[in-house]
Amino acid sequence: METEIKFLKIERDEKIAAFVEKKAAKLAKFYDGAAKAAITLSDLKEPDGKCVRITVDAPGQDFMIEKKAKSFEDAVDAAIDAMKEKLTRAKEKRIEG
Repeated sequence: METEIKFLKIERDEKIAAFVEKKAAKLAKFYDGAAKAAITLSDLKEPDGKCVRITVDAPGQDFMIEKKAKSFEDAVDAAIDAMKEKLTRAKEKRIEG
């Protein structure tokens, strides 16, 4: 699966980008045919100011998750876990249907 990482309103950090790439690579096995994952990291002016949005493009359906946390690592972990769950549910529904 192709992964695109965007940093909004912050400088690109290669350490965080590598962390995101490693975590996102695991998403491909949860939904057959998922072609692309777009991951956007942004810094908000809030207490839980790190925001991660993951969008996965799959044939006939797109999936989106957004999570906020105090650090990008925590937000990425939460978003990836939520996306895994969402993709698994969608795959199960597709197989049943």
